[in-house]
Amino acid sequence: MPDSLVQFITHYGYFAIFGLVFLQEIGIPNPVANELVLLFAGSLAYAGTLSFTGVFFSAILGDIIGTSILYFVFYHLGNTVFEKKPKWIPLSREKIERLGERVRTHGGWGVFVGRLLPFVRGYASVAAGLFRLKPRPFYIAVISSALLWTGGYVTLGSIFGKYWVRVAETSGGVEKILLIAVAVTIIILGTRAFVQHRAAKKTNAEH
Repeated sequence: MPDSLVQFITHYGYFAIFGLVFLQEIGIPNPVANELVLLFAGSLAYAGTLSFTGVFFSAILGDIIGTSILYFVFYHLGNTVFEKKPKWIPLSREKIERLGERVRTHGGWGVFVGRLLPFVRGYASVAAGLFRLKPRPFYIAVISSALLWTGGYVTLGSIFGKYWVRVAETSGGVEKILLIAVAVTIIILGTRAFVQHRAAKKTNAEH
């Protein structure tokens, strides 16, 4: 992680954390991955430089507000944007439409899962807007995924504390651990939803 970025985050604190997360969520890449920014921000909370609550909610708000802008832009202007196909959208319309089909089929649950997958996170919000998913299920999905993904990295940074440099050097391993935790959560929630659906279907059949 560049020293200049470390100094920027340390000096500007919550504003820097919010800004870096926000910019990446609207499609402007940071010098380093957001995961490293969040791990370092969490370590500052461990050191007492910043409060954990402040770091946590700065990152969460940057995540939610940034991805909401993408959602509303494509909700209202999606077809117009895709007609000109800006260069900052590396995915083809066909791929976005495939994501949109998942959103159309699974609703907020599709957005929630998409927001937990690297390289798909931002496009899940694009697809949700383009295919006009209602705001309520969108925000339930986005807030839930932000707490789990963004909040998870901040929490990991705080837990590892002074060892954050080692964590940064092996971030692939940390990401795998978090992805496993996310996968387990999805399996548990998915199984629960399936069981509830089958039970409700059986009840309706009996009546």
